[in-house]
Amino acid sequence: MTYTIIATAAMGLEALVAKEVKELGYTPRTENGKVYFEGDAKAIARCNMWLRTADRVKVVAAEFYAETFDELFEKTKAIEWEQFLPKDASFPVQGKSVKSTLFSVSDCQAIVKKAIAERLKHAYKIESWLPETGAHFPLEVALLKDKVTITIDASGAGLHKRGYRVGQGEAPIKETLAAALVQLTNWYPDKPFIDPFCGSGTIPIEAALIGQNIAPGFNRDFVSEQWAWIGDNVWNDVRMEAEDKANYDQPLDIEGFDIDSTMIRIANSNAFEAGLGDLINFRVGDVAQFETDKEYGVIIGNPPYGERLSDRPAVEKLYADMGYKFKSLDTWSIYMLTSHEQFEEVYGKPATKKRKLFNGFIRCDYYQYWGKRPPRRSESE
Repeated sequence: MTYTIIATAAMGLEALVAKEVKELGYTPRTENGKVYFEGDAKAIARCNMWLRTADRVKVVAAEFYAETFDELFEKTKAIEWEQFLPKDASFPVQGKSVKSTLFSVSDCQAIVKKAIAERLKHAYKIESWLPETGAHFPLEVALLKDKVTITIDASGAGLHKRGYRVGQGEAPIKETLAAALVQLTNWYPDKPFIDPFCGSGTIPIEAALIGQNIAPGFNRDFVSEQWAWIGDNVWNDVRMEAEDKANYDQPLDIEGFDIDSTMIRIANSNAFEAGLGDLINFRVGDVAQFETDKEYGVIIGNPPYGERLSDRPAVEKLYADMGYKFKSLDTWSIYMLTSHEQFEEVYGKPATKKRKLFNGFIRCDYYQYWGKRPPRRSESE
């Protein structure tokens, strides 16, 4: 059976998610915050396992227009819910409504829940209450300009929860955004990689997963693993595919440093939990003392932003020190994410390119400084 599937995305990352969907062999269609595509049950499992920059994978169960509660009830009840939900399914309903006649989210949730229950009781010949003691099917009813879309969340916990984070700092970057920052660079696994503000290690860890082609979902479970219509065989195949495609022999030169020794200990713990403890070199270090004799590498950083006015002088000194230290790294490509609007001025150099992104709800720019390309090797080498 073919399903309509949605991979949800943070604002600004839709194109990256669409690229990942396409690389998995599906045809994406992009909307704000969403990437639609068609696929079978295996596609649901594969996208949960492999999408690095998506927030969630959802299955579209129904789409229709409704302007009255009666319409919402009858059109929801008409869907063959028994194809998705077993008789003991647990199916909580969340909701949202934007620019729609039916604006009461709580009423929409209750009506959809009741309509599905009525359909299932009829289909399974149950006269009493549905037990809801079985597999979990998180539902969402979303109304936009009177168009109703009912989806089933196939991920459970958000896809940023890779399963390796045993500790974190005060403002950790999401794993999905960290993966996006890596994918938006010109880094390849044979190049040196440095994160000078590594915190709990998320960006270097995501780089290592990408570098060895390790599936981001290899270390966690998904709610749809409970669903009988996907089945254990499908998930076993998908996990075997992930194991077969991993390139554990790929050598990596990845470093992360941070001024806080506590964060370095946390970063090391997270890397070991991800199975990458021997591949990433975390150390205590200050960007003002940064030195390297390597060439043609990539630096990615998520430095402090100075959101509070009292923090700005220290943050701007940090940016200035960084600009001074990185000035001689003409073969390195440097990428910095910050919300500080005067970053280029303080850093001392205009970016080659910048891209608008969101770190949570904070609007940021991703400043990109492209280094020289390595010389081409002659055929005799």
